Amino acid sequence: MTAVSSGLSPAELQKAARDHLWLHFTRMSGYRDHEVPIIVRGEGCYLEDANGKRYLDALAGLFAVQIGYSYGDEVGEAAAAQLRELPFYTNWSYAHPRAIELAAEVASLAPGDLNRVFFVNGGSEAVEAAWKLARQYHAARGEHERTAFAQIPGDRVGDTPQPVAGRRWKAISRHVAYHGTTMGALSINGIPALRTPFEPLVPEVLHVRNTNRYHRPPEETDEQFTALLLDELEHTIQSAGPETIAMVIMEPVQNAGGSFLPPEGYFAGVRELCDRYGILLCADEVITGFGRLGAWFGSERYDIRPDLVTCAKGLSSAYASIGAVIATDRVMEPFLESDRMYSHGITFGGHPVQAAIALKNLEIMKRERIVEHVSDEQETFRETLAQLLELPIAGDLRGTGFFYALELVKDKETKETFSEQEREELLRGFLTPRMFEAGLICRADDRGDPVIQISPPLIAQQAEFDAIVGILGEVLTEAWERI
Repeated sequence: MTAVSSGLSPAELQKAARDHLWLHFTRMSGYRDHEVPIIVRGEGCYLEDANGKRYLDALAGLFAVQIGYSYGDEVGEAAAAQLRELPFYTNWSYAHPRAIELAAEVASLAPGDLNRVFFVNGGSEAVEAAWKLARQYHAARGEHERTAFAQIPGDRVGDTPQPVAGRRWKAISRHVAYHGTTMGALSINGIPALRTPFEPLVPEVLHVRNTNRYHRPPEETDEQFTALLLDELEHTIQSAGPETIAMVIMEPVQNAGGSFLPPEGYFAGVRELCDRYGILLCADEVITGFGRLGAWFGSERYDIRPDLVTCAKGLSSAYASIGAVIATDRVMEPFLESDRMYSHGITFGGHPVQAAIALKNLEIMKRERIVEHVSDEQETFRETLAQLLELPIAGDLRGTGFFYALELVKDKETKETFSEQEREELLRGFLTPRMFEAGLICRADDRGDPVIQISPPLIAQQAEFDAIVGILGEVLTEAWERI
């Protein structure tokens, strides 16, 4: 790959970046004496910086670039054609062909009876919109007008009637789960360090145990673990007041903390509890949607049967900023009454150019059989990554599809983790810069126990699997020697 000129030299780019650009989730003080990494070109699974250095992107641009970086010309032609036809119009009381076509395409790919698509600009907006929709859904059905006890529509015959007085506004998510950065989405986050600086947040979110099995008793069975998780969820619902809870939101495979898989029977139990108490179940598929787990949606793979799905990233392979909330017809139904409206909107939601790019991305994914490729290669990928478990610092490998995390430990026998200071030195002080220096973009993450997140573009092949393991093996060996 050769670098593409921006009109500024590498030195001029560095100066302009330091003087004007504010990077996301970045300690800007770290660039006082170091260069800002400036990525100028991408091809396949690889990136190139302004100095001509090449990197293997084993994070898919934050779990987003499903088709890799080589389809710019084809996607660009779709964007250019749309710009010539209709550069912009809003979806506020109007429609345009690309938004209609994309909504139909997304609905055709979504599992079960998910059928209605509300477009936004990204993942945080999707979570925000889903929570607002859940709140309004319950209000639109007149639940805020009920008193005493009543049978909630959708309850199973024979269930004890539940109290439904008052409004439903609360949400339940899981500890350490990341769901976005806007004030509503941030409130749903289960990561205290991200929430604390912005408190007080939007009330009221409750958090339950996630599905991390690594530090559970080794003799505990899947059935016992599932029972523990579901008992806690039901207790939380009952303690909060079922009549006050609008939504339970969970990722099919939880990202933050390190690719936590659901145990057998877990989501069937979550679905049953939501049905019993009249709560909407939202699957946050901002990361797991569009092939990351070897199916179009993680909800399909784990038979979650959600009422709502949030998605973004893979919808366009990050070639454009677009996301969506997908709802069932049942959720839409109260808003089809003449005097009711979902009181939410975003100027650029379903932007025609964004939609055209997303349509082209889905066309490419189908044509190139991207999802089938992940399904076919996921076991080989896992077997290759499992070689890293031979290292003394590698405690657990978790994940599925092209979505994995390697947990790092001080002692494999006791599963002892690192102190806060040790994590700072290990992850930020050594691993992050060392991986980048070695030509590998991964994420050393300590939102929970320390992990290396590994999630390449969905076009990755055995050569990329081997390169990831080769570089990580060397870097983690160096890290262990420094401990």
